[in-house]
Amino acid sequence: MNFDLSDEQRMVVDSVRRYLDDKLEPEIRAHGEQFIPKPLMQTWTKALTEYGHITAPHPTEDGGLGMGWLTHLLIFEEIAYSSLDVAIPGFINAVAAELLRRVGSEKIKQRYLTGILAGETFVSMGVSEPDVGSDVAAVKTRAVRDGDHWVINGEKTWITNGVYSDILICTCKTDDHQISHILIDRDESGYEVRDIQKMALNGQSTAQIFLTDCRVPVANTLGEVGDGVRNTLKVFEIARCHMAMWSIGIARRALHEAIVYARERTQHGKKIAGHQLIAEKIATMATRIDAARLLTYRAIALVDSGERAESECSMAKWYATEMAIDATRNALQIHGGNGVTKDFIVERLVREAIICPIPDGTTEIQKLIISRAVTGVPAFR
Repeated sequence: MNFDLSDEQRMVVDSVRRYLDDKLEPEIRAHGEQFIPKPLMQTWTKALTEYGHITAPHPTEDGGLGMGWLTHLLIFEEIAYSSLDVAIPGFINAVAAELLRRVGSEKIKQRYLTGILAGETFVSMGVSEPDVGSDVAAVKTRAVRDGDHWVINGEKTWITNGVYSDILICTCKTDDHQISHILIDRDESGYEVRDIQKMALNGQSTAQIFLTDCRVPVANTLGEVGDGVRNTLKVFEIARCHMAMWSIGIARRALHEAIVYARERTQHGKKIAGHQLIAEKIATMATRIDAARLLTYRAIALVDSGERAESECSMAKWYATEMAIDATRNALQIHGGNGVTKDFIVERLVREAIICPIPDGTTEIQKLIISRAVTGVPAFR
């Protein structure tokens, strides 16, 4: 596999980096870590779509740029480097658009896809529940057929974009306990949302969603009834590559901050970058970031080629997310006492990195997937 970037990809990365440095990151830093209201998040997300955020991977006939998922990851890394809070809503939209594009009816695609790709309509993907994480087949949210409608009852939790969401792609148990995806339009079939406060990433929305006798047209079923598990696993591959790349974005920012500080800080008569133990930390960070990036490039290249890449995506997600924790901690250590203050962003990066191994399958789940692929012995029932 050749991972040399094309001239077009380099131009895209340079363009989004300049926009973030010159315009958007100063606005984000001025806003701080408090919750970003939906109109402001829409403004920022729509602006980033001009550089390929959300649109890059999708075919031109569906309103995308036809540049592939690798290019989208390159763009996503730059946004994550500046702000994960701003990067995440568009990432969910990009993944949701892929699901709609693959299995949505023409009517659904015509109605929703344009707004999703433009960053005007926000999507939530409702898989996780209070007792259900990676075991998609165990969801308890129930959709019961009533004529031309589904009546849906259940609770979803840890749902990204929850407060922002205009539509919810809900993973439900349907006929004969099959797993299906049903699109719920919030204006037409209201659901209750409660935001969840976390140790970091509170600028965007992570929420509980409550569905009580929620009536949804049967025509809003995505794909065939019973296809939910297979379709979710395909989406997981893309999502896990994004989780890897968001971790790389955090780690890369931590490395940059550590290098700047180590070049300026003097102790024992010389810049601390010249102290061997500091140099070792920086060298290790740089090498592991590159290793994580190469694992992620390999995984997304397989996805772009249409091949299954379950174990490769799990390797990238596991390695990159755990790497980000080590990298941000070392960056904080290099900053010493200054690192734990709000005057330096490394303390925020540490808090964000600790979250990384949890979404889209924990590190433990990724290892079980990899082991199953290597040994042929099922890790799950």
